[in-house]
Amino acid sequence: MRLILGSASPRRKELLAHLGIVPDAITPPDIDEDPKKGELPLPYCTRIAREKVLAVAAEADDLVLCADTTVALGRRILGKPADAGQAGAFLTALGGRRHQVITAVALRLGERVWERHSVSAVKMKRLSDAELNAYLASGEWQGKAGAYGIQGAAGAFIPWISGSFTGIVGLPLAETAALLQAAGYPLWRIT
Repeated sequence: MRLILGSASPRRKELLAHLGIVPDAITPPDIDEDPKKGELPLPYCTRIAREKVLAVAAEADDLVLCADTTVALGRRILGKPADAGQAGAFLTALGGRRHQVITAVALRLGERVWERHSVSAVKMKRLSDAELNAYLASGEWQGKAGAYGIQGAAGAFIPWISGSFTGIVGLPLAETAALLQAAGYPLWRIT
């Protein structure tokens, strides 16, 4: 049984390694990730993970694993910022407030799809102008939902979380392991 990771995220590949998994192939899908009008964060994130897993070409006996991470400030979806200006606006909006980080995971084998998600609460401190400008200049915000990655320098901005740290990074390991086991994929293999 081959495992195809439908993600270009190096963080997801690293997190899978914690389960003893090296994907047999990495094939990021190309789908439209724009939210639909009025779409709420959890249904949006779940829909995107499902659309990703269905968009990856695979043989009938291949497992395809995809995930989507969304930062939600109330009903507002903060996706990957288009530029530094939008990243700054996201980080300023998140400062001093709690928000949710939702990661939906989808696993496909043939026509069957399994899905799970994790929802974590995160508090980001208010950033000083110097902190915000230095973080924006680092470029670390690029390609990250909500314009930050907790596993990098932005971890210094996060005094409190409740939920799954690995879910906040981008692949909740407990949920992912449960999906893989449900599909009959062996974890923690000795090679």
